Amino acid sequence: MSLAVRAAERGDIPHLVAWNAAMAWETEQKRLDPAVLERGVAAVFDEPRRGFYLMAERDGVAVGCLLVTYEWSDWRCGDFWWIQSVYVTAEARRGGVFRTLYDDVAKRAREAAAVGLRLYVETENQRAQGTYADLGMSRCHYFMYEAML
Repeated sequence: MSLAVRAAERGDIPHLVAWNAAMAWETEQKRLDPAVLERGVAAVFDEPRRGFYLMAERDGVAVGCLLVTYEWSDWRCGDFWWIQSVYVTAEARRGGVFRTLYDDVAKRAREAAAVGLRLYVETENQRAQGTYADLGMSRCHYFMYEAML
């Protein structure tokens, strides 16, 4: 079975919305407002400076996605690419989908002269942490704080 990665298109918005909602529920037991989520996903297509989505397909069937956003680093005079909103369908998990998406992001980031890749992961999600470590990523020494407005 062939696995391919492509840039997401507006026609993928229903998948992206459904998978973001599923990911939020699976990882944090959060129910997202579907209308807000759909506007948020569409906003990435409306303003490419926000980032881009990638879709993974196995034999032409969508099986996963992720979002890349950018963070400017004045210390390094370059962009970090943040990997977010990762989702792989249940039947495709442990089948190399995320690894394939990650490899594609890394290639694109190198070509764009990004300075690095970053992502965040739930503290209890040991399986994901192991996957990221296996890909050569390392835990950094920063904690994340937020203030909702």
